Amino acid sequence: MKQHEYQVIVKHIADAKGHPSTYGQDLTFTTYNHDDIFKVLGYLQEKNLLNDESVKPFAVGLKLMGEVLLENKEIPLFKEFLPHFIELIKSLKKL
Repeated sequence: MKQHEYQVIVKHIADAKGHPSTYGQDLTFTTYNHDDIFKVLGYLQEKNLLNDESVKPFAVGLKLMGEVLLENKEIPLFKEFLPHFIELIKSLKKL
């Protein structure tokens, strides 16, 4: 199956107390997804489910997590959780 390719960059800016990050590097990785994450984000933005700053991490996190669940569905924890995740996705598609 052809998949969309993404580069994810996470930069730690400050800790929970507001102190500047002491991490000297960003977390960067390449990942793949069967869905176009930008289209999913656009769909969720149109539905006004969350404010603009909340919908971005939700959409990205949802799709990244979902792909890992699907690719590793034989892991007992994922196998147990997958039906609930699928129901969440179905609910989102009904919005």
